[in-house]
Amino acid sequence: MIGRLRGEIVFKQPPYLMVDVKGVGYELESPLSTFYNLPPEGDQVTLFTHLAVREDAHVLYGFANESERALFRILLRVSGVGAKMALAILSGMSAEEFSSCIQSNDTAALMRLPGIGKKTAERLVIELRDRLERSDSSISSQLHGSNHSARVGTSPVTDAIGALVALGYKPAEANRMVRAVQSEGLESEAIIRAALKSVAMS
Repeated sequence: MIGRLRGEIVFKQPPYLMVDVKGVGYELESPLSTFYNLPPEGDQVTLFTHLAVREDAHVLYGFANESERALFRILLRVSGVGAKMALAILSGMSAEEFSSCIQSNDTAALMRLPGIGKKTAERLVIELRDRLERSDSSISSQLHGSNHSARVGTSPVTDAIGALVALGYKPAEANRMVRAVQSEGLESEAIIRAALKSVAMS
């Protein structure tokens, strides 16, 4: 099991990045919450990782801190929630905000995330609230832990739209979300953050 990587960022294009560790390039998928805290390409980074082994591929996921990885692993244990949906949840809200939604039965906030309908939101609340109640100290501490393909010359706006589509938003919806924010002069990560924030406030 690969639990942590430290190396140089070769490229980063949400939700994908590559980290060079002593000459070996590791391809990872990460939530936007991790991308917001990444240093520039060429700098060193340390990521906590989760390796998913499937019949058709081995996929490595990278996280900025242990609390993000812990929440990702908790989400994978919920029936009907896969890695793509777990990344979308982490990209749309912090671990603290997610925990608050679960504790307050705020299914409306969960339904604003891509791919989460009413039934899935209700299932998340029911299954995770029960787990929090049974082991409140250990899981709560995990959820509230402290925070620690190459580019092809596309524009930050195009990159942002592509990242939102990769997270589960439909192309037309992703385009509308990005066009609705003031994106001039912003990097793709900032555009994505503003677009997701506008959805959360709607």
